[in-house]
Amino acid sequence: MLISKYGYDVVGVVTVLVAGGAALSWYLVEGKAIRFVLMGLLFALLIFTLYFFRDPDRTPPQGDDLVLAPADGEIVLIKDVQEDEFLKAGAVQVSIFMSPLNVHVNRFPISGTVRLYRHIPGEYLVAFEEKSSLRNERTHIGLQNPRVKVLFKQIAGFVARRIVANIKEGDTAVAGERFGMIKFGSRVDVIVPKNLDLKVKLGDKTVAGETVLAVAS
Repeated sequence: MLISKYGYDVVGVVTVLVAGGAALSWYLVEGKAIRFVLMGLLFALLIFTLYFFRDPDRTPPQGDDLVLAPADGEIVLIKDVQEDEFLKAGAVQVSIFMSPLNVHVNRFPISGTVRLYRHIPGEYLVAFEEKSSLRNERTHIGLQNPRVKVLFKQIAGFVARRIVANIKEGDTAVAGERFGMIKFGSRVDVIVPKNLDLKVKLGDKTVAGETVLAVAS
């Protein structure tokens, strides 16, 4: 199982803690049953950490008119918005909630140029709350190609406390390629122009880099 490079630090720390805890349990805890329960819990923590930071390969569909899902998860909100930061027009927001069990590596939704990158400190409301897109810590990323402009936001949740986005304005984005992640539960909002043909609905499951959210006309 491929482990994301964005999780090497956490996996390393957890591995050391689990190994140390297991050694201490083996030598210091009396009672074989208690010893094995403690060791079992420690190894369960390690397995969950490895599972959380898994990073499977994906095969993006081709087409510069496609807007792909940047995150695995469930679509929890679709609404019309007025987007004045990047698109500067009426738009449609599609919100994807990522539970702790989803793959958390984020991928570019379109190919193009990074025209906007902004990190905004904030709160840590539960990520599926609508207000989280306005109040939580988040990044705003604007991409543009000759066919379409897309703004999307990585939003930290109640559990997620670190957003990773290894990009800057002027970078070249390739649809479906990894660029970062949000650690331990979060949400991604994708905001597209109204004239795009939306291909998803509330409750749909998304796969980062593969699910088509919308198509440019």
